[in-house]
Amino acid sequence: MTILPPERDPEGQRPPATTETPSRPHPTRREFLRHAALFTGTVAALGGGLTLLTRRPGAVDTTPGENLVWRPDRPLGPYDTTEAVTPYREATTYNNFYEFGLGKDDPVRLAGSLRTRPWTVSIDGEVRKPQTVDLGTLQSWFPLEDRIYRMRCVEGWSMVMPWLGFPLAALLRRVEPTGQAKYVQFTALHDPEQFPGQRSDVLDWPYVEGLRLDEAMHPLTLMAVGLQGRVLLPQNGAPLRLVVPWKYGFKSIKSVVRITLTREQPRTTWSAAAPDEYGFYANVNPAVDHPRWSQASERRIGELGRRPTLPFNGYAEEVAHLYAGMDLRQFF
Repeated sequence: MTILPPERDPEGQRPPATTETPSRPHPTRREFLRHAALFTGTVAALGGGLTLLTRRPGAVDTTPGENLVWRPDRPLGPYDTTEAVTPYREATTYNNFYEFGLGKDDPVRLAGSLRTRPWTVSIDGEVRKPQTVDLGTLQSWFPLEDRIYRMRCVEGWSMVMPWLGFPLAALLRRVEPTGQAKYVQFTALHDPEQFPGQRSDVLDWPYVEGLRLDEAMHPLTLMAVGLQGRVLLPQNGAPLRLVVPWKYGFKSIKSVVRITLTREQPRTTWSAAAPDEYGFYANVNPAVDHPRWSQASERRIGELGRRPTLPFNGYAEEVAHLYAGMDLRQFF
């Protein structure tokens, strides 16, 4: 199996940096056709679930339009960052999603291949109420919440993302973990027809990630179905993805189809592929470099220069207690 790092050059291709949110120029004909095709395919795939999402507070706009500033008509929540939100166009066109390919533009370019409806999620393993549920039903069980989170990629770039979703803890409580449950394993869709990147052996498919049960139950841990008030697009992990803001981005698995509670620590995709570089915990730690680049600073998309990286991505007050007594000098 050929193993490649998440990005061969962590300072590689990037969108132009600006000091403020730019005005969107008139799209070229190619851009207009591309966005129109993506929107048509997304709406057709979402079907009735789109109506359900638009009825939720915070779902202010279900089109993938060109608004570059998100203005929520609500007070900030207890976990929201007040930092400037990454422009929507950058957040939906600069992505890592190896199921589509290795390039940053592969996800948006190939996103039309993913069919996000119908979609079911299985919850099984060490639970008293295992079940397989349609995403529309799953979504109806919980009120959707807006969360403005920092997102830090292991490659050294970052964004600020306003997610729409529900706490994973609410779902786990509903299925009632047994006393044997210690970890939560997440599995993404495996379908090379829809995910052309899965036709390569760059990783061992399907993509699998995991959390300790206490991490999964933390109120910051979110299952997202939307971004910036809009339905989540395929390139961002539609129709359901994990968001764990204090960990490097590769932990936040996309296009989830199965959630399994286990007694043993799951074998996760990147920690299996390159264990010396990508460990199970993957907590953001600026004091510990990646073996091939520094983690002390980051490049915030849309800004000039670099900024210092914060321990636990700025969420130390909320989550540091989860790791009391652990050696945080390790590259998790």
